[in-house]
Amino acid sequence: MEHYGLMATRPTPVRTARAGVEIGQHLTAWRKLLGLTAEQVSERAGVSRNALRRLENGELGGMDTFLNVVRALGQLDRLVTSLDPYETDLGRARADQALPQRVRR
Repeated sequence: MEHYGLMATRPTPVRTARAGVEIGQHLTAWRKLLGLTAEQVSERAGVSRNALRRLENGELGGMDTFLNVVRALGQLDRLVTSLDPYETDLGRARADQALPQRVRR
C-alpha cells in the first residue's frame, strides 16, 4: 500500500520547540510594546484569539513545519533573534518599562 506524500510523524526536535516558545514570547512582547490587545491583533491578523494565544504560548501547531525547514536551513537562531523586540530601537527605548500583563482598550 502506497502513501502518497505522507511521512511518518517524528517527535518535534528540542531546538524547534524552544524556537517556537521564544518566537511566541517575542510576538507577545511586540504586541504589548505596541499597546495592542490580543483581540486587536487577532482581528487584524484574521485569526481567532485562541490561535493567537496558542502562537504566543509557543504551541507549534502547523508552524513546526516552517520552523523545521528554517532549522534545516541553518537559519533558526537568526529567525528567533530577528523577532526579538529588544534588538530594535523601540524595544531598547522601552526596555526599562515593565510590559503590562494585559493591554486593555
